[in-house]
Amino acid sequence: MSSIQPSADPGGEATAGAGAGTPLGTPGTSHRAPRRRPSTARAVAVLVLVAVAAAVPLLGPSAALSGTGEAEAPGTAGITFLRAVMFAALCVQLGEVYATRLARRVPGAPLDRAPRSWSTYAAVAGTVAALGLASVVATGNLVPHQLSDMDIGGLYASRDGRLALLEVNAFIVALLCSRSRRPSTAALPLAAVIVAEALRAHPPVEDTPLVGSGLTLVHLTCGVLWAGGLLQVLRMLRLWRTSVPEAGAAVLGLYARVAAVLLAAITVTGVCSTLRRMPPSTVIDQLTETAYGRTLLAKVLIVVAVAVLALLARRRLSRSADPVSAYSPARGEVIALGVVVAVSALLTALPLPIRW
Repeated sequence: MSSIQPSADPGGEATAGAGAGTPLGTPGTSHRAPRRRPSTARAVAVLVLVAVAAAVPLLGPSAALSGTGEAEAPGTAGITFLRAVMFAALCVQLGEVYATRLARRVPGAPLDRAPRSWSTYAAVAGTVAALGLASVVATGNLVPHQLSDMDIGGLYASRDGRLALLEVNAFIVALLCSRSRRPSTAALPLAAVIVAEALRAHPPVEDTPLVGSGLTLVHLTCGVLWAGGLLQVLRMLRLWRTSVPEAGAAVLGLYARVAAVLLAAITVTGVCSTLRRMPPSTVIDQLTETAYGRTLLAKVLIVVAVAVLALLARRRLSRSADPVSAYSPARGEVIALGVVVAVSALLTALPLPIRW
């Protein structure tokens, strides 16, 4: 909260960059409140959430598989980590494109003073992660220990190999786009990554694979825009907090309205995908007795917490005398979404539940 509010003089009047009593933003209005120190509890909560997100790839597989009788595939922890990095890279890059489009709809938004882009770093991270995943496919879905273990040419001969190569090339193109004069064009190759992930998750041997791929495509796209868009909107809000706080709050308001639709789409496609994986009569048992079900249940609970934080942020945005105060719960929301990204990556590495 303190990071988005200016300091106050002893008399209680805002002084950030201006004389006492000088209005900022629109004449006669001020959306700033006295600076307050962040609470210890909030700082601890942030550290715990970050630690959980980092620990999911390392400890998640063994915790999810414990007592289920299911065998852990080789390299599950490494694959989880690589997919988490790849999903995070998608969120950062597409989130910047999406948030910038929202900001263009706000009159007076200082787009010439937008936050520094992270797209190049994210594209590099995504490329490295995609290369790591491609190396696993080239080794027959095993962890390679040396270059001779990999059959690079064999990637072209299999469906999974071609999809892995597509993701590598798409991230490289996105990297080039991020360094161009029109970085928003990176959305096209990044969309190809999402399509490749949707196809990879549903091989042809599955019943109605195109239906499953379609559900995953919508689910992943909405999830990436939700998490990545919020991250970039909050960066804008923080950067503009003293100069044009009204513009930052307006962008957050636009995002909040679209986020409600994104959450609805994520919920519907998630439920449909779950019922395709687990018949209705077995859902309760599999949510507690299979690694996939346990991880899915954990993801659902975290998403519920995220939805509560989103509602709190939206309430502050619409009712508070200081709309910028919505930054605090929204910041907790984006951190929790980071945990969701890590848990989603774990889901892709665990054995699928058996259809009883």
